[in-house]
Amino acid sequence: MVIVAYRDQCMATATRMTAEQYYAMTVEGDRKQLVDGRIVVNEPKVEHARIQLRLARRLGNWAAQGPARGEALLPTDVRLDAHNVFGPDLLWFSDAPVPLDARGYPARLPDLCVEIRSESTWRYDIGPKMRAYERAGLPERWLVDVSAETVIVYRRSTPKSPTFDIALELGRGETLTSPRPPGFALPLGRVFER
Repeated sequence: MVIVAYRDQCMATATRMTAEQYYAMTVEGDRKQLVDGRIVVNEPKVEHARIQLRLARRLGNWAAQGPARGEALLPTDVRLDAHNVFGPDLLWFSDAPVPLDARGYPARLPDLCVEIRSESTWRYDIGPKMRAYERAGLPERWLVDVSAETVIVYRRSTPKSPTFDIALELGRGETLTSPRPPGFALPLGRVFER
């Protein structure tokens, strides 16, 4: 049996789904993720999609403007371990082209994952997904809170830091910069335009 979370309601059994079982039953683009062995359905709304598109354009255009700027991708499955397969809203890999078979999934963890607040997944984004990303060694993560018009940045101060030991909260009037991707700057007012 399988555990499925849908709109904060769970149909649960005692068995957690594995990544192999998840891949066997999901279809590309179906907006599902596997979080701690449970299928979680994402139901993004128009505002989510607009912000995702703005971020993807900015990061994608920045990456395309010069050599050694990596590659930005829209959601694709990222397998962290046997019970966690996430689909971040935006991913960035420091090396481009991304070293993978284009018909498959990334063979390694991205250097940056971006999650945009969606009512159906936010509690997972700030809870179990955060812990799983830390365990897996993700270097940096941005949580875009559409309601508060803020971006919460979690990063490691060094590659060997065991957890996200730097946390920043940036608002509409501030500019998001990062050592990953280096030299990228994003005025957040442009992200949250109405």
